[in-house]
Amino acid sequence: MTTDPGRRYEQLSSKAYEHPADRAATSALRSIPLMDKAIKRLTHLAMERQLHQMLVGNAVRIGEHQVPALHASYQRAALVLDIDPVPTLYITQTPLANATTIGAHRPVVLVYSGLVSSYDADEIEAILAHELGHVLSEHYYYTTAFVLVAQLLTSSLSGGLPGLPVMALYMALLEWSRAAELSSDRASALVMDDPLITCRMLMRMAGGAVEGMNLDAFIAQATEYEEEDDLFARWSRAMVELTRTHPFAVRRVRELVGWVGAGDFDRIRSGSYVRRGSEPAPSAEFEAAVTHYRERFSSMLERTTGGVQRMINQLEDFLRRTAPGSGDEDDASI
Repeated sequence: MTTDPGRRYEQLSSKAYEHPADRAATSALRSIPLMDKAIKRLTHLAMERQLHQMLVGNAVRIGEHQVPALHASYQRAALVLDIDPVPTLYITQTPLANATTIGAHRPVVLVYSGLVSSYDADEIEAILAHELGHVLSEHYYYTTAFVLVAQLLTSSLSGGLPGLPVMALYMALLEWSRAAELSSDRASALVMDDPLITCRMLMRMAGGAVEGMNLDAFIAQATEYEEEDDLFARWSRAMVELTRTHPFAVRRVRELVGWVGAGDFDRIRSGSYVRRGSEPAPSAEFEAAVTHYRERFSSMLERTTGGVQRMINQLEDFLRRTAPGSGDEDDASI
């Protein structure tokens, strides 16, 4: 393994590595009146318990005596990021190469068998580190809400939650999700102590575990993608990306390479990083970014619900109908 087992970023704050878009989008999401309260209510409904059971009921819990190499790699990544307690890791039989972190109250990390059976050990650890970046940034709260809302859009459950502006929540969380991925790529690079391993993982996630892939060529492809001067092409791919939970792999590689080139990766490695409890106050530049995302979310709400005020009215109706005692809420821990 290439990870230095002796490296540990003690008391590392997620603010040390989070992408500005992630921080701004999260703050903007929280600033929309009643939305955060509605998401909290949604994740307290019995649906999250059902979702949790669906995820882990047909999966295998990883530990010292169950796929020990995967367990050791996961624990090593958690140690580097100084995460304690470490969420339980599960593996499930799925041919896709992927992983996810979910659970608004008690997060778990779920890795797909297609990843573990096909990818190199350092690539697997890079993905585990990426998921632990979500844990440290507490992305799992909104990720769980996003999964639940997505289920509502494709099931009859939405009829049981009158007043909930499902499409508005979905579009806002979709935008947030793409920004959150950029932060976790940085956490992965810190754990691996080599951003190129994370870049290689992203390349193979995009193209598959195929022999003969060339990382230098893929980074060059990412540069070409970023510097595309055809306005129609840029607009077309932006429209496609709006429907995705993750940014395109080439963009993620370009963002990560840019972050390393700016010196932030080496600065954190040298021990100069923000620690938990010592996060700086928001800057004017950060507030401007929050405003930008708030306007983007408001535009989405205008298209999907007829405006922010109408959405607020719908959220108020939803919160009133699912208030404690209505029979719809389940406050028990997942």
